[in-house]
Amino acid sequence: MKSFAVAICAPSGVGKTTVAKRLIEGGEGVLFSVSVTTRGARPGEQPDVAYHFVSRDEFEAMVTNGELLEWAEVHGDLYGTPLANLEAAEREGQLLLLDIDVQGARQVMQSRPDTVTIFLLPPSFEALMERLRERASEDDARLRRRMATAKAELRSVEGFDYVVVNDRLEDAVRDIRAIIHAESRRLDRQAAEVEDLRRRLLEALEAEGR
Repeated sequence: MKSFAVAICAPSGVGKTTVAKRLIEGGEGVLFSVSVTTRGARPGEQPDVAYHFVSRDEFEAMVTNGELLEWAEVHGDLYGTPLANLEAAEREGQLLLLDIDVQGARQVMQSRPDTVTIFLLPPSFEALMERLRERASEDDARLRRRMATAKAELRSVEGFDYVVVNDRLEDAVRDIRAIIHAESRRLDRQAAEVEDLRRRLLEALEAEGR
């Protein structure tokens, strides 16, 4: 099967990182793409596990050297996907799971059109606001900024391949697993294997018919 990337996007706090972690734990043959960022580590985040934490100068050098598959500035911090992540997934024959924002997803879709894009929606306005307030508890300005970003991201839903409502975590993970399974069975992703099997079947049928 041909390796491909799966990009999961959502407004802040909707749960895309939690969903991504559950997919990895499920042993789906999926390699999680550890992003690089200039923001500081939050409590409990381990360097090179949650993110590769770098300085702004280091990040900008990666951009200049063409080392990022995509990158964007979000709430004043820089985030990006190392191109090496995709190369590693292709070498290992795995899928690359991207936990990125809408800006990054657009860049990936342009450079890798075979990327599967999934947008997570919250089940309600109340649920969205609760999570936004949790994420932006420091001050009102941060909350307003996150609300503005959420509005812009929600207007981008039409550009995605799939939409999943993250009401119950187990249901959302199940739906995304079904999407990944179906996408992996597309003919263009397993053309070599299908052609080899078809050739052998035809040869056997022709031999049998003699």
